[in-house]
Amino acid sequence: MQEQYYTTSRRKTLTRNQYVHNRLCNYIFQTSQWPSFMIQFARRYIHIVDTVNRRLGRVMMYSIFVMVGILLWSSISKTFFLPSLWTLEIAQFAMVAYYILGGPYSIQLGANVRMDLFYSGWTTRKKAQVDAITVLFLIFYLGVMLYSGWDSLSYSLKYGERSPTAWRPYLWPIKLTMCIGLFLMLLQAISELIKDIATIKGVKL
Repeated sequence: MQEQYYTTSRRKTLTRNQYVHNRLCNYIFQTSQWPSFMIQFARRYIHIVDTVNRRLGRVMMYSIFVMVGILLWSSISKTFFLPSLWTLEIAQFAMVAYYILGGPYSIQLGANVRMDLFYSGWTTRKKAQVDAITVLFLIFYLGVMLYSGWDSLSYSLKYGERSPTAWRPYLWPIKLTMCIGLFLMLLQAISELIKDIATIKGVKL
């Protein structure tokens, strides 16, 4: 017969295994039991990642004017002069850099499109619980994308891959940009996961 234990909070009987499991969870997640170095590491990680992505995101906000300038020159050159060969590729590269390098800042602000039919009415704690689950899928997806992107970048560097157009630019610069953006998004997703766990457990970071 298993030894019985009683918790004062819930007044319910627990088996030995359940009791040990609850005590272990409380030790890990209670604020007072968290080692100070873990809290300090989490705070420093969030500060560094959020600062880098916030500054980069604000810079990339103004790159929209670069794309407008490229497209404007493309229209002018096609109308009054000889069409420029580089405008199409440069505009595409600028667009990719715009949303890839701006992605981490969008994650930080929670500015991505989401279905909030029920989400908007939830408490802050419940939102954090759902976000902590969904961000795990995002981390997995970004990890797969980063792995594939790195493989594609290695191929471009090894064989000198070029775009099959008249201008024929090298493709490794834009692939490198994509890998950097995906890596920063992965770091930001981990930062958001830490924030969600802290919110759930009442840890002030």
